[in-house]
Amino acid sequence: MALMTGKEYIESLRKLKTRVYMFGEKIDNWVDHPMIRPSINCVAMTYDLAKDPQYADLMTAKSNLTGKTINRFAHLHQSTDDLKKKVKMQRLCGQKTASCFQRCVGMDAFNAVFSTTYEIDQKYGTGYHKNFVEYLKYIQENDLIVDGAMTDPKGDRALSPSAQKDADLYLRIVERKKDGIVVRGAKCHQTGSINSHEHLIMPTIALSEVDKDYAVSFACPSDAEGLFMIYGRQSCDTRKLEEGADVDLGNKQFGGQEALVVFDDVFIPNDRIFLCGEYDFAGMMVERFAGYHRQSYGGCKVGVGDVVIGAAALAADYNGAAKASHIKDKLIEMTHLNETLYSCGIACSSEGCKTAAGNYQIDLLLANVCKQNVTRFPYEIVRLAEDIAGGLMVTMPSEKDFKSDTVVGKNGETIGDVCNKYFAAAPTCTTEERMRILRFLENICLGSSAVGYRTESMHGAGSPQAQRIMISRQGNINAKKELAKTIAGIKPNAQ
Repeated sequence: MALMTGKEYIESLRKLKTRVYMFGEKIDNWVDHPMIRPSINCVAMTYDLAKDPQYADLMTAKSNLTGKTINRFAHLHQSTDDLKKKVKMQRLCGQKTASCFQRCVGMDAFNAVFSTTYEIDQKYGTGYHKNFVEYLKYIQENDLIVDGAMTDPKGDRALSPSAQKDADLYLRIVERKKDGIVVRGAKCHQTGSINSHEHLIMPTIALSEVDKDYAVSFACPSDAEGLFMIYGRQSCDTRKLEEGADVDLGNKQFGGQEALVVFDDVFIPNDRIFLCGEYDFAGMMVERFAGYHRQSYGGCKVGVGDVVIGAAALAADYNGAAKASHIKDKLIEMTHLNETLYSCGIACSSEGCKTAAGNYQIDLLLANVCKQNVTRFPYEIVRLAEDIAGGLMVTMPSEKDFKSDTVVGKNGETIGDVCNKYFAAAPTCTTEERMRILRFLENICLGSSAVGYRTESMHGAGSPQAQRIMISRQGNINAKKELAKTIAGIKPNAQ
């Protein structure tokens, strides 16, 4: 099958029987729902960019499994150049949508599961790697979207999975059959889950033998029997339901999504199983996925940051403040922070290495440094953007007020006349243009897109402490001590 277009992708979703619930009700036509469609448009962009010749080098790759041209989001990294192109592709997609385009989790899961299953088979003689290779061929040949799902609800985090009061707070195997397994539980905060054709499930933490039923990795269709999703809320999300909503949305065309994915005794056939009780490999799969996904943030958040910086600069132009030295300095600082994130993404890619399975993984220490910076810098970037934009960003009347013909003035002025008069700014823009850029900044700093740019930057791919733990493990402090001893003239074994 050839690469799909964005339109073909959207039509392929209509063929699924995915069960979606929102605001306590089942959503039958979720593909065209005004709160969901912007996130689908983001994914569609990843298809359309792959069909555009000018982006072919970034957006497509030659499959090492089939030899065919595939979307890079379905690719197994074959070199450090592939790892760098991944980051550049993610930056491009962020620039084109100013939102989360939702395919990174699948790509990162592919690469983590591919290398981990190889090593499981080497130790136990299982057939997981072959299962996964055949599965990924299917995904590549049909140009499908896969949601990589790792995060469990977790319940009382002081307790292990099997010690929870409710055993389903971590996804687990509840029955083993001759032809497969039955699983029960849920995955939380799942970015793009509703927009995916398939789900690729991984454990969420390192596990011990007592928790072996939770050591499970598998794939299943998004409309599998027993699987359903509950759509998550976002700040200002119901603006999308307002009749004629446009300017007030800030980013009308694109947006992100998260959902709770519930597995209510879902059957998984043997050929879709990639880990089934081998608890000693759960930690490896988690660590590798986390590393790839932390690398991803050095691309996608940077692309969105490019748009935020541009919007802040426009706001300064429209306010007539672009020549002020403090405005120039703030834009420089925003750029410095954004490019630092990108530098980390490229660095951990450049220092990548080949796994035993043959694909490439990033430098884990540098990937964790990348994500640690992402937990901070986007917050400072949007703080500076809000500073430049001014308070009107959050106190401005609605779009309907600017267009209202209700008479309020003594000389027949309408509400629209009044708003357009008093909120006019520099002659380089119309009042509506100024309103549009301020609403965009509101959307990205405080509104629905703040989910992807701010809070996801904090907690996605692991919260800040998760990276600090990995940095501590991989920072090799003892080797650094020996360096200092050598230069200071201290004997090597001295304490």
